[in-house]
Amino acid sequence: MRLIEPQESRGFGEKLLNYLEMKGAARMKMEKREKQGAKNNRLERLVERRIFSFSEERREAELKTLKKKGWKYILKAGAPCGKSQRRVVVFKRPWFWVASSIFLWLTLAPAAAQTVSASKEGYRLSGPPKVYIETENVPPEIISFSPKPIELPFLELVSSSEEAQVVVSIQVQQGEGKAIYTLRLRGQKELAGEGDELSFEVSANASSEQVRQELLSVLKPALMRFVGHSALARRLQIKFLEAVKPTAVADPWNFWVFSLSLSSFLNGEKTYDAKSLYGSFSANRVTPEWKIRLSLSGSWDRSEYSYGDEVIKSSFAAKSFYGLVVRSLSEHWSVGAYFSAGSSTYENTKLSVAPAPAIEYNVFPYSESTRRQLRFLYRLSFTLVGYREETIYFKTKENLWRQALTAALEFKRKWGTVSLSLEGSNYFHDWQQNRLRLSSEVSLRLFKGLSLSVYGNYSRIHDQLSLPRRGATLEEVILRRRQLETAYDYYFRISLNYTFGSILSKIVNPRFGEGGGFSISISM
Repeated sequence: MRLIEPQESRGFGEKLLNYLEMKGAARMKMEKREKQGAKNNRLERLVERRIFSFSEERREAELKTLKKKGWKYILKAGAPCGKSQRRVVVFKRPWFWVASSIFLWLTLAPAAAQTVSASKEGYRLSGPPKVYIETENVPPEIISFSPKPIELPFLELVSSSEEAQVVVSIQVQQGEGKAIYTLRLRGQKELAGEGDELSFEVSANASSEQVRQELLSVLKPALMRFVGHSALARRLQIKFLEAVKPTAVADPWNFWVFSLSLSSFLNGEKTYDAKSLYGSFSANRVTPEWKIRLSLSGSWDRSEYSYGDEVIKSSFAAKSFYGLVVRSLSEHWSVGAYFSAGSSTYENTKLSVAPAPAIEYNVFPYSESTRRQLRFLYRLSFTLVGYREETIYFKTKENLWRQALTAALEFKRKWGTVSLSLEGSNYFHDWQQNRLRLSSEVSLRLFKGLSLSVYGNYSRIHDQLSLPRRGATLEEVILRRRQLETAYDYYFRISLNYTFGSILSKIVNPRFGEGGGFSISISM
């Protein structure tokens, strides 16, 4: 096969015209066709030449030549030469232009649509995914990303979950000497159905910048599943670091974390003087199989008030030891034991010792505790107690059996957190000596920038066995130095917070202290 030479293309339209005229004349006069057979054969070869074997520029030039000569044409499938895929069929009648246009539209339009679709195949987004980051108990300096972050240039941060295509929820739980961060990623709108959950640990002594860098190292690869649905994915480059041979890390403390605290303050003026001393020591060990918490604390407080010639003195002292050992049995069951010992002038106890075995069942797996919990805890305790003063039941010491059952429910969702706890307890020697306590906390994100927090607890109290028989003095009542007889207690708090303004407030600038954005807060 050969291409049409330039000199041939100049007369291409003319030759086609002559060809068709002679073709019609040949039907009427066979003799004339026989005389001009050689010329007809040459023009036929030109017409049936494979136009689609030309380059795009050459093909356009040939078709323009036909158009200038007034000829209408379509592309029609066929194989006149045996190897050709298509050929040009030329018509002189104007009405055929309409039919040919419809044919071209029906033939080429689906192909064009397929081409456009193919160019976007596999991509749901044309630009970077819009991401909203919500946090719970996370220091603000850790989440200090600007709208066009240097660390995350492949996404766009937005100020509300309604605008976002990806919602990132970051929660932190404080453990023994460490903080556990949990990241939940949820796609919505174009990315609905996509999601992931990851977690990482950092030392309790880690700086905000160290935590922030660790967060970025986990967040970046987690977001790749969402960026992969954007045309931006073609601009990403994956880098693989060579594996480092693992080395055994020696832990001389064997997961034990110790804490020692000592504090004191002095406060006074002409008619008032106060002194306080507090100290504590704790040792904790937490592994997936075991949880051990031990703490020892003591406090002393003394204050004096002058009113004319009268001086009122008040003091308070308490010492306590607390221990807890828990063994994990499965994703739903745990067993353990409490142990407490102490004395308190407020509670009229000289010495109280109480071991208490316990068992707990969680309806949901413990591994999902950062999202949902429904726990039932049963405790059985035996208490040896000696009182500082004779009680209203004429006791100076006694041995007591007591049981307690606690049900705790907690849910954490994108719209907020709901927790509810109900605990009932009683003494076996007198079931009328009992207590019922209900507490609840609700934190809701009502809409963009507006959140509502409500907390409350209420107790029905019928088990005050340690109340002193002599009662309490006026000073002890006013200064709350003695436990007083009551049938109930309660506490309630409600807080409404509205934040609006630029999301640039997440940028950290330490000059002149904290600031940025605008917030309205109402508490009752």
